[in-house]
Amino acid sequence: MAGLHRKRMSADAPAPIPGAASARAVGAAIAAGTLTSRQATGWYLERIARLNHGPAGLNCVRSVSPLALAQADAADAELAAGRRRGPLHGVPFLVKDNIFTVDGCPASAGSLALAGFVPPYEATLVRRLRAAGAVLLGKTHMTEFADFVSDTMPSEFSGVGGVVRHPLGLHAGLHTGLRYGRGLGSSVGSAAAVAAGLCAFAIGTETQNSIQSPALHSAVTGFKPGVGRVSRHGVVPLVPSQDAPGPLTLSVDDAALVFDAIAGADMNDTATLAIYPDDDVAGASLRGLRIGIPRRFVADTVLQPGREAAFAHVLSLLAGAGAVIVDPCDLPSAAALHEVRSSVFRTEFKDSLNTLLGALHPCGMTSLADIIDWNRAHPAAIPYGQSLLEAANATAGVLAPSYIADRRRDVVLSLDDGIHAALRAGRADVLLVPMAAAAKASGKAGAPVVALPAGADADGLPFGVTVLAAPGQDRTVLRAAAAIEALLSRR
Repeated sequence: MAGLHRKRMSADAPAPIPGAASARAVGAAIAAGTLTSRQATGWYLERIARLNHGPAGLNCVRSVSPLALAQADAADAELAAGRRRGPLHGVPFLVKDNIFTVDGCPASAGSLALAGFVPPYEATLVRRLRAAGAVLLGKTHMTEFADFVSDTMPSEFSGVGGVVRHPLGLHAGLHTGLRYGRGLGSSVGSAAAVAAGLCAFAIGTETQNSIQSPALHSAVTGFKPGVGRVSRHGVVPLVPSQDAPGPLTLSVDDAALVFDAIAGADMNDTATLAIYPDDDVAGASLRGLRIGIPRRFVADTVLQPGREAAFAHVLSLLAGAGAVIVDPCDLPSAAALHEVRSSVFRTEFKDSLNTLLGALHPCGMTSLADIIDWNRAHPAAIPYGQSLLEAANATAGVLAPSYIADRRRDVVLSLDDGIHAALRAGRADVLLVPMAAAAKASGKAGAPVVALPAGADADGLPFGVTVLAAPGQDRTVLRAAAAIEALLSRR
């Protein structure tokens, strides 16, 4: 990062941005005049052109905004006139392909049936990032329909984009052959782009696993805010009771910066009107922090031999720094939650997608049934089939007694008898698990989660932990994660 501040650059000089430069560092260099937004934007665009395309390219960036350089020039002009919008002023970013923008870039949610859909309005979160002065570079590839097409489709795949390649899997000297396999979360393009230094930060979305898992497997930081803290207006839905957009970054500090810019009430998404107690208390210290470790049917499900030593090392470091490790700190509902199968995903996906398609008619599609029919007529677009789409289309709607019962059960198991109960029983401030072991609980509960890289496991594969708490405790989770991050090995 020091290279960002070595000397004031001429207007046409190449931008000296290391791949590990944080969003805050890039923004600070732009504010200091040692870097312009145009230089930074040009550097990232050149890097995308060089690393993203071709047979050996990462294929994580779907489209580049034709307005990026003009927006960078506008950011520079504002600074020259004495106006700085904040720490993200002039900082380049990418967004996931299910997020609406008005720069001419399509928003297909990975579906070939929607490949040509150009949104008529912009997502609230993008508008807020623009208001913060950030510069939109373009869109990232994602697992098609947020991984709700087929139960055999790997996370790396979408009909519109093909395969996103893992940046660490292509890196000489690291474990080769790394891929985003089945169940590793749909924000793979955003995670890969941050890991490869193709942007200062990226935006993903999570319903259950889709930010935290790709972040962990890419050795970057991911923050899924609690449901309702960030507007979903202008985001193709999966399960509205669980959906949350959030940042993928190189640090918790960057994640908090982006969260500050995008969070807040929005009348276009009334879930954001929920009021939670203010948990924004200054300071981030491990000493005395009570960290609960849910073991039974949570951590135990992912702690194969190669990861046990890595997780034990993390807990030893935390205890040595003065944290109180409550181990175990189990979810009373863990066994039942592990086994539960619910109609919530299928039902909410159909109803919410039909609402969006019925209003906008993208590419002539007015319903999920239209997309299923299009896919049947173009089987090459769905090489893994569309079993989940068909199952969703068979559901009876959110007024059906079966859906209502399933949603109530999900909340009780994940929150009332789950996260809330564990935090109370262990008098814990936060919960900590290896990898994304608590994704089912945090997803159904709508809880905030921070995913942190923590080195490698015994097999040399990326290893990390997730920090979570109850809905409304976003700042608590960010503060705890920042303290833990400061202790762990750097990426």
